[in-house]
Amino acid sequence: MSRTRTALVTGGTGGLGAAVAGRFLDDGWRVVVPWVAERELARVERRDGLVLVEADLFDAGAVAGVVAQAAGDDAAPLKGVVNLVGGFAMGAKVADAPIEEFEAQLRLNLRPTYLVTQAALPHLVAAGGGAVVCVGSRAALQPFSGAAGYVTAKAAVIAFAQAVAVEYKDDLVRCNAILPSVIDTPANRASMPRADHAKWVAPAQIAGVIAHLCSDDGAVTSGAAIPVYGRA
Repeated sequence: MSRTRTALVTGGTGGLGAAVAGRFLDDGWRVVVPWVAERELARVERRDGLVLVEADLFDAGAVAGVVAQAAGDDAAPLKGVVNLVGGFAMGAKVADAPIEEFEAQLRLNLRPTYLVTQAALPHLVAAGGGAVVCVGSRAALQPFSGAAGYVTAKAAVIAFAQAVAVEYKDDLVRCNAILPSVIDTPANRASMPRADHAKWVAPAQIAGVIAHLCSDDGAVTSGAAIPVYGRA
């Protein structure tokens, strides 16, 4: 298969990320996936077109190296960036939650997304345009108690995606955020065994939405916050 464009998928070794990487490979993309924990590599099927790069995405220098590899194939320029790195934590309500916990959620959900997008944008512009997808959360629009840090961080991710969309629209770079709720992954099933798993959204379904946003058919959509939580 001739692969004529590259997607950088952060968090590509996770439950959602593995499905996203697989979908892009199925669609003919060259896919670069950074990883930091060797145990996570067991989730990733080794396939033609997949490039695995060890990197700490909280470090600006490491991010620059990953992006350089993603943009380093002249036959397959970098055209898509999918920012899946993030995390969730519950805790006390605001009056009882340490500021350190609040700030930890901001760092976890914002820093890699910012650094990767920042480093990739010049390459997307040079390639004549492309797509960035970030991951917000339904909780950013429908908050729940005990997760102020997470809610605030995911709301900031949406705002960041919209800012990028505005700043780079004339460069034909579009940026959108998807808003999942509970994704049907083995880890979530293990943590919530009594939940109605039939209402959860499969990673492959969300991967399809992300693939569309990065495709030529998705070129008219930018600055959107797109629900992907189905009946969850």
